[in-house]
Amino acid sequence: MQPLPTSSYPSPAAVLELLKPITWFPPMWAFACGVVSTGVPILANWHIALLGVILAGPLVCAMSQAINDWYDRHVDAINEPHRPIPSGRVPGKWGLYIAGIWTVLSLVVASTLGTWVFVSAVVGLILAWAYSAPPLRLKQNGWWGNAACGFSYEGLAWVTGAAALLGGNLPGLEILLLAGLYSVGAHGIMTLNDFKAIKGDREMGINSLPVLLGPDRAAQAACAIMAAPQVVVIALLASWGQPVHAAIVAGLVLGQLLMMRKFLRDPIKDAIWYSGFGVPLFVSGMMVSAFAVRVFSGA
Repeated sequence: MQPLPTSSYPSPAAVLELLKPITWFPPMWAFACGVVSTGVPILANWHIALLGVILAGPLVCAMSQAINDWYDRHVDAINEPHRPIPSGRVPGKWGLYIAGIWTVLSLVVASTLGTWVFVSAVVGLILAWAYSAPPLRLKQNGWWGNAACGFSYEGLAWVTGAAALLGGNLPGLEILLLAGLYSVGAHGIMTLNDFKAIKGDREMGINSLPVLLGPDRAAQAACAIMAAPQVVVIALLASWGQPVHAAIVAGLVLGQLLMMRKFLRDPIKDAIWYSGFGVPLFVSGMMVSAFAVRVFSGA
């Protein structure tokens, strides 16, 4: 076994690895959907949009990764000892300190973007801590944990993006409906990530949906949870006089349904495959819907 590093401070590279930039895309994309859905000219407000994207990804989402790794450090020491905290590259309590520092930075940035952005950031930060930290530790139950992640990564980020471009004000009902529906769908996306860790989750008492329901039923639940809200989105877009956008989203859903057939045949094997090819169709529908709803903001 290699000796642990003796440094008392983490290197910048170790901190960046702890904050997991690859995970920042979903909330940044959802924030961008919120920006687009307002119909407010983006070029004239690029500095607000940029600051908000930083808030959604490199700050709030990154903080959630740090706090999750801190409270998972004992599990990771068994399953993934190479990660920054169990490997000693983020020594002592620096994982916890970084999560705390990033929480404060997130609140400071959010406070400059208006009331509802600040409120959304506070809710997102609370959910991030509740997901990983005791006594709630929502991640121990697949229903609650995935709901918290889906809501934070998609719906809340979408509402935050819209609020930022609206001067910190609460977005309209159409935007809130789309954000909420795609949050529900994201619950299924979160379930896809759990198929690769069924054995470890079962041993550690983490009741992910594949552990609770078994792989086949969990896959069926994930597909239903992803598809049903999108069907409602299609109906809403059509009722709002946006048939072209509704048809595009319908085509994207059809593509997902075709891929789901393969996923359902062998969910453990094909969960990662579906994440790579099916989920992009889901998030593309988010942006199509965002463009459709711009008309309600007078764009």
